[in-house]
Amino acid sequence: MTKSDKAEELFRSGMNCSQSVFCAFADEFGMDAETAAKVACGLGGGVGRMREVCGAVTGAALVLGMRGGPDKNAVYPKVQEFCAKFREECGSVVCRELLAGTGATSGGAAEARTAEYYRKRPCVELVKLSASILEGMK
Repeated sequence: MTKSDKAEELFRSGMNCSQSVFCAFADEFGMDAETAAKVACGLGGGVGRMREVCGAVTGAALVLGMRGGPDKNAVYPKVQEFCAKFREECGSVVCRELLAGTGATSGGAAEARTAEYYRKRPCVELVKLSASILEGMK
C-alpha cells in the first residue's frame, strides 16, 4: 500500500487531514500511530478548524520536520518545495480557499463524515496529493 493510499484510508476512518498525512508516514520515524495522531490532532481543519493552512499541508510539514529536523535550515527549504508543488496543483495552501464554495464553516466541532461530506469536499484528494508529493521527496 502506498503512503497516499494509507493517508486516504486513515482520513476515511475518521482522522483529520493533518493526522492522516502524518500518521501515514509515522513508521518512517519509529513513531506509533497513537502518538502520531496526538501530535497532528490540533492541526486539522486548517489548524483547529480555523480554516488557515490546510491540514494536509501541516501534516506534510510535520513529516518533513521529522525527516530533516531539528535543523530548520534543512527543513524550511523542503517545506517550501512541498508547498510550491501543492500550490501548483491546488492553487492554494489555505484551507478556506481550498474549501471555497463547499459550505465549510470555521470553528465548532468537526462535521460528521457522511456521504454528502465526502461528495462536496476535496479533502480526501488533498490528503492523497500531500502524501504523494511527500513520497516523491524522499
